[in-house]
Amino acid sequence: MAQTIILRGPSQRAFAKGLIDRAPNDAVVSIREATRNADQNAKMWAMLSDVSRAKPESRMWTPETWKAAFMHVLGHQVQFCEGLDNSGPFPLGFRSSRLTVRQMADLITCIAEYGDRHGVEWSEPVGGSSASARAA
Repeated sequence: MAQTIILRGPSQRAFAKGLIDRAPNDAVVSIREATRNADQNAKMWAMLSDVSRAKPESRMWTPETWKAAFMHVLGHQVQFCEGLDNSGPFPLGFRSSRLTVRQMADLITCIAEYGDRHGVEWSEPVGGSSASARAA
């Protein structure tokens, strides 16, 4: 039976070690960073909507296109394809749902720094300049 354990302290680590000790041969163990949380996701979309409404540099982009552009700036794999009937490019590729909490904090910081430089009026407080302030 599959088990998911969030390693928050010594008791969770001990439990995980016990599971490994009792695991059958050929069992598979996977350890990864936690993915973004709901608060980060909500903050990101609010900020992307604010940037989209502000139209910095006269860019008439949707929040989805802004997300792809910011992810590209941070080095995430993003691909743009030409739309039907020469309607312009649209983004494909890396999904923000796969970002870790730390990567999502970096993305939120990137959006905030860009918006601050371009006079975006935020619909909610963005907080300080540190990634941890924007992580929640």
